[in-house]
Amino acid sequence: MKPIQVGLLGMGTVGSGTFNVLQRNQEEIKRRAGRGIEISMVADLDVAKAQALCAPHVKVVSDARQVIANPDIDIVVELIGGYGIAKALVLEAIAAGKHVVTANKALLAVHGTEIFEAARAKGVMVAFEAAVAGGIPIIKALREGLTANRIQWVAGIINGTTNFILSEMREKGLDFDVVLQEAQRLGYAETDPTFDIEGVDAAHKVTLMSALAFGIPVQFDQAYIEGITKLGAADIKYAEQLGYRIKLLGITKRTEAGIELRVHPSLVPTQRLIANVEGAMNAVMVQGDAVGTTLYYGKGAGSEPTASAVIADLVDITRLHTADPLNRVPHLAFQPNAMSNLKILPMSDVITSYYLRLRVADEAGVLAKLTSLLADANISIDAVLQREADQVSQAGENQTDVIILTHDTVEGKMNEVLAQMQALPTVMAPITKIRKEELN
Repeated sequence: MKPIQVGLLGMGTVGSGTFNVLQRNQEEIKRRAGRGIEISMVADLDVAKAQALCAPHVKVVSDARQVIANPDIDIVVELIGGYGIAKALVLEAIAAGKHVVTANKALLAVHGTEIFEAARAKGVMVAFEAAVAGGIPIIKALREGLTANRIQWVAGIINGTTNFILSEMREKGLDFDVVLQEAQRLGYAETDPTFDIEGVDAAHKVTLMSALAFGIPVQFDQAYIEGITKLGAADIKYAEQLGYRIKLLGITKRTEAGIELRVHPSLVPTQRLIANVEGAMNAVMVQGDAVGTTLYYGKGAGSEPTASAVIADLVDITRLHTADPLNRVPHLAFQPNAMSNLKILPMSDVITSYYLRLRVADEAGVLAKLTSLLADANISIDAVLQREADQVSQAGENQTDVIILTHDTVEGKMNEVLAQMQALPTVMAPITKIRKEELN
């Protein structure tokens, strides 16, 4: 059978990795797919560089639309990234009757509903395993492997840059700004790391996982997003003393009131496997009613790990290329006419527990006042850690840190109490609040 023809848009890190892995493992891949898979055309603005990375038989052009217009191309792989030209090209490829493989989580998290509907109407597939957690097959697991389950929650370390930074902060006792510079020097962080450190990249990914887990439309605009820029070395040290590690988690959870969709730093008990995921690695936990808790771990980025996911999608499409579109696995796991309209909860309605760090005057009655404010709001305390006085204010007062761990409460109520605490004259600095996730 004639090999299926692939057009590649973007010959950067992932594009070159895809080409190399496909070339290296072509016989193994052919045995799995049932026919050959061949990249026959590449579009990249740097034609000379792309030609140097490709085999001689591959046609390299600078205009991606030439690839889409080629009637011999069966599958278009979009590896350009971003919301702009990538969206136009994906929709044009779909309109031309091409299947699409993409690693573009930002595009799908924001415009996925439109793109998936266009693909359904045209009878083509849009595959996106590489868009979440690099080489970890979490999309396949959520869409197919766990299909018997009523999924209750998903929680993941899905941004390697921030996990590397938090690991370095913990191991070396350094503050965020220092470690960020080191991460940039080593190539773990971009020159402009905003999407990573502010949690946006993780929010794109958890938005897609939420849609797959619960059968809801992609709703990135409803996600709560909080990054790691305000974390200090002191909080990581105190968390460790209390038996926790701080991780930036993407969390989506089914509740009676609606769906939680949030990204923020979280204290995770050190005995959880996910708490021990270090460096630039990724891990995702999924809780299903039948299977219990499953954990998926591996490289969340990089040339060949991401290429592994791209090629897995190419094999899937090759297998199903001639299948009746109605018999294919739906893009978001659930049949399009059976999608749910469950609302995304505002963060103020989310129930979780908390770590609080307060810099207070070291004098009698301070701790009693703080705990009474919590008690008045019916917020139960799990643990309290009070340090020896370690700082003297300009006025000559001794100051110390008080760390409080709470049991579950509604975020809106916690914020009201924190405002009362912050107004106390004995609270000397802005209060640090970090959510705590037991992940039972």
